[in-house]
Amino acid sequence: MIAKHVVVIAASRGGVPVLRTLAAGLPADLDAAVCVVMHIGRHKSVLPELMARSGLLQAIHARDGEPLCAGRIYVAPTDRHLVIETQAQRVSLRLSDSAPENFSRPAADPLFRSASMVYEGCVTGVVLSGDLDDGAAGLAMIRARGGRCIVQNPADCEAASMPKAALRAVGAAAAVVEVSELAAAIVEAVRAGPCEERAMAGNWKIEEEARLAARGLVSPDELDGIARRSALTCPECGGTLWRIDNGQPHRYRCHTGHAFSDLSLEEGIAREVERALWSAARTVKERALFARERREWAVREGDAALVEIEDARIAETEALETILREALSEADADGKSAD
Repeated sequence: MIAKHVVVIAASRGGVPVLRTLAAGLPADLDAAVCVVMHIGRHKSVLPELMARSGLLQAIHARDGEPLCAGRIYVAPTDRHLVIETQAQRVSLRLSDSAPENFSRPAADPLFRSASMVYEGCVTGVVLSGDLDDGAAGLAMIRARGGRCIVQNPADCEAASMPKAALRAVGAAAAVVEVSELAAAIVEAVRAGPCEERAMAGNWKIEEEARLAARGLVSPDELDGIARRSALTCPECGGTLWRIDNGQPHRYRCHTGHAFSDLSLEEGIAREVERALWSAARTVKERALFARERREWAVREGDAALVEIEDARIAETEALETILREALSEADADGKSAD
């Protein structure tokens, strides 16, 4: 039976045991389809088998063009976005190799956006344990179009960043639940149907962004219609980033399809800074080695003036090495504190 309601779930680090517990609690007669995105990148996934063994619902890797049926769990396969689309009045699943979002493919935001565009209020969005903020923007869109929002209690998570970001995006509109209560909360949300109130502020921009995102590569002029160009560049491809300001969370997108919410972009910039520092450290080390070689040559030739010059260069590079070591140590400490 084609699903009249869809539950979309985002999970990352710490999410596997939560998903197994959730699957164990879902009833066999659930009147909704369940779509799951787990951040696995290119790694082999056995999540469908784990969820199927844990509960009563059939769980499979989603297949391109497959109809969306109630009472079944569809898991995004390795290195593909999972989205929902309508063609010729038929709702089906589509697998996409478009650009990663929030450094992830599969990512939650494309699934959440597409679900809300097709099902409007008949969507329940669920954000579980994970790092950074994938799913926050998508959950905000689900809320804007009348869907229901469920977030795992951050205090109950192995990695609290994704749930915290989701709560910042939708606030009191989300039901915050413990792992043991997730299945019951989903069943209740499916039975309740769409919310009576919708968060409509900036809704046209949300919908237009979803349409552009579904196409992947778009023109700069099209992004100009919903966003403003920023001075920042995409940490994935180096292109210009557009900032989309229509509520929380703020989002950034480039015309090749990469997209970031605040925390993900901050992580990308931090990675670039660390790469730049390591590159600088390597270059300074090479300069010091070259200066020492030149000094040895000057000593053999008896060129006292050149020896003095190279001594000054060696002292300068040693001072720079000290500064870079301190900067790298500070960047490492900042990364660990963010974790």
